[in-house]
Amino acid sequence: MTSLTSKTARAFAVGLFALAAPAALVAPTVPAMAASSGKLDQAVAALRAIDTMKASFTQIGRGGQRLTGTMTLKRPGKIRFQYQKDVPVLIVSDGSRLTMLDYEVNQKQVWPIKNSPLGALLQPDGDIARFGTLMPTNHPDVTSIRVRDTRHPEYGTLTLIFEKKASAPGGMELAGWVSVDAQNTVTKILLDNQRYGMAVGNGTFTFKDVRARKKR
Repeated sequence: MTSLTSKTARAFAVGLFALAAPAALVAPTVPAMAASSGKLDQAVAALRAIDTMKASFTQIGRGGQRLTGTMTLKRPGKIRFQYQKDVPVLIVSDGSRLTMLDYEVNQKQVWPIKNSPLGALLQPDGDIARFGTLMPTNHPDVTSIRVRDTRHPEYGTLTLIFEKKASAPGGMELAGWVSVDAQNTVTKILLDNQRYGMAVGNGTFTFKDVRARKKR
């Protein structure tokens, strides 16, 4: 029987896959771009300033269930979500593909990240201002940017949350994000204990493949 924690982790991965559906990204309206270009530029600069990063994460899914783990990021395009020990799910990007491995049911899913809203996090060298929208917040030191493909709303959205912090690269710290998938399932990722600039080998983004199911 699949555990509830595995289902929650898998739901998050599926949400990422929905966001990673390849599509041609289109620009918001000119007035929206003009009003938000300053904050967008600051957020893009902050993301680009990150070479390597590690953080603890808390994932909040449907019903408020929480899972924890460690996120490791290396630009360009590499990320690893290592869940708590009782969750046999791993999510890894090798720079071009996002892979979810569910060791409980021996299942693997792979999706491209290029030219997708998820690329706003993993590949910020693209022009995020073309497909990002500044969202209102209740605090002047918090910046929220929603990223989506307006031609394909069924792919969902990714909203990046930044907090002003002088010691963080670019003066803004990535505090987390909220993903909404095609079924309107909301998943929140909260980051804590962010550290930057450490050595991270490419082996961090390799993984043990799932075992092939035996034919009966």
